[in-house]
Amino acid sequence: MREPLRIAVAGLGTVGVGVLRVLRDNAALIRARAGRALQVVAVSARHRGRDRGVDIADLTWCDDVLDLADLAGVDAVVELIGGDDGPAKALTEAAIAAGKPVVTANKALLAVHGTDLARAAERAGVTLAYEAAVAGGVPIVKALREGLGANRIGRVHGILNGTCNYILTEMRETGRDFDAVLAEAQALGYAEADPGTDIDGIDAAHKLAILTSLAFGTVVNFGAVYVAGIRRIGALDIAYAGELGYRIKLLGIARETADGIEQRVHPCMVPERSPIAAVDGVFNAVVVDGDFVERTVFEGQGAGQGPTASAVVADLIDLAAGRRPPTFGIPATALREATWAPMSGHVGPYYVRLQVYDRPGVIADISAILRDEAISIESLLQRGRSASEAVPVVLISHEAEEAAMRRAFGRIGELESVLEPPRLIRIETL
Repeated sequence: MREPLRIAVAGLGTVGVGVLRVLRDNAALIRARAGRALQVVAVSARHRGRDRGVDIADLTWCDDVLDLADLAGVDAVVELIGGDDGPAKALTEAAIAAGKPVVTANKALLAVHGTDLARAAERAGVTLAYEAAVAGGVPIVKALREGLGANRIGRVHGILNGTCNYILTEMRETGRDFDAVLAEAQALGYAEADPGTDIDGIDAAHKLAILTSLAFGTVVNFGAVYVAGIRRIGALDIAYAGELGYRIKLLGIARETADGIEQRVHPCMVPERSPIAAVDGVFNAVVVDGDFVERTVFEGQGAGQGPTASAVVADLIDLAAGRRPPTFGIPATALREATWAPMSGHVGPYYVRLQVYDRPGVIADISAILRDEAISIESLLQRGRSASEAVPVVLISHEAEEAAMRRAFGRIGELESVLEPPRLIRIETL
């Protein structure tokens, strides 16, 4: 049996502690699969004396996390600090420069600096691994990079944030509005005290930028992702979606188009019969369309101690066994600068909800604006009649260009009879 792989872990939060537990509880299984033992020898975190429920007394402690990169007797560094800059970036760069492979769960770091870090790792001859950074325990990185390596990928899409999926599921099942369900999610620990990164779509956009690079062989370009969150989704929208045969999901979608690669994260109405519609609660799912494999669906726990730690250790097993695939599936120097399709050119059907005073001529005014932008209406729903109170009007459009919809929305929102900005949800016939 070969010498153990000696590991330094930076960050002893939920995931870091989970990694120690997986390595301890499944040590014999991991040794058999890796061909050698995996041994944590050093750690660093903010507070040394905190009781974390795991014994770290025999491990080398580093007050300065950067010391892990140069520590003698360390073969690999696990970065679980988080953030796209600061100590996480500094440690990753220092470890690579010291010739040590890095395993990370840090999607923000990779989304912003992934291309540069991959190129640095390639120059240093070390591995940069990150299965835990996208969809937690769902092995989508290995699937795209290796299992589907023979395929030309046409589209990858999925539910990439469990917090948003939980909120939308609870809204549908209970009829409650967004704010009430968000408060419950925070109380249960599914949402952070400051939930903006999740509910505004940033977390999902980080993950989508990584998936895009893996699927299409491009540089990682987080700045090219169109991002919209779920704050404006109301209980009324959830109810109308069900009536129309849809469910609302926050999706990340990347696909090849005639105008370039499209990267977008936003709420979508998806048909109830689609595989993604049935994924509820805190679960994640990723759907990949390949030219030979056709459609594959990956579903599982997208976050939490166990699933994320499992993915970290899977990367460590690869390191120990000597498996060294390219960071994004091809040599980092071969990652291409893609043409990125602007969101304004997106074409598809739309759900539009308006709150209007039901007065003569309102629908005619709205229809005239849509006609001027060459947007045709497939169906229209109106509930109730009251000239003195607002009533909802729901429109479903045929396929229309995003830029035309935005122009129409601007004009419709200025109508005296329209009480609030129109609510728009894109319909995806996946």
